[in-house]
Amino acid sequence: MTPTTPGAARVELAIGGMTCASCAARIEKKLNRMEGVEATVNYATEKARVAFAEDVSVDDLIATVEATGYTAQPPAPPRPEPGDTGTPAAAGGEDERADGELRSLRQRLVTAVLLAAPVIAMAMIPALQFEYWQWLSLTLAAPVVTYAAWPFHRAAWTNARHGAATMDTLISVGTSAAFLWSLWALFFGTA
Repeated sequence: MTPTTPGAARVELAIGGMTCASCAARIEKKLNRMEGVEATVNYATEKARVAFAEDVSVDDLIATVEATGYTAQPPAPPRPEPGDTGTPAAAGGEDERADGELRSLRQRLVTAVLLAAPVIAMAMIPALQFEYWQWLSLTLAAPVVTYAAWPFHRAAWTNARHGAATMDTLISVGTSAAFLWSLWALFFGTA
């Protein structure tokens, strides 16, 4: 890699789709493989700080990140603070997107907890095990493994398409294997 010169351009990219620190490491590695590019990616802030040579464009950087399986965009221009120009600050699309993602994750978490709690109770407390309780457990567990875990399955699939394994892969494979084994035991075993 050719080191960048002191007059090299710099940009901070907003990175989307990272779910763990290994995602940040993959993006950083791909960017640093580009000729004339030095990058650091921060998972916590979802940002990449990139210094690049004149022959590299911001579009090239974004294309590299997207080819890795994530999204990238230059940061939005700073919004004026209320009172700076006499007008209130514009509604932030990024803030609304983050709120929507959090709302979706919270809904999935609540769904998982409400459905998994009776399954765990029936499996652990013999007094709660009535005839055919396993079928109720299957009915309650299926949405947890599919709907509530969908972000993990989606991220694992995306990473698999790019030849990578992350923590999402571990979670997706683990929950899928446990669910499929439970189905086998229910239909063909002694459960």
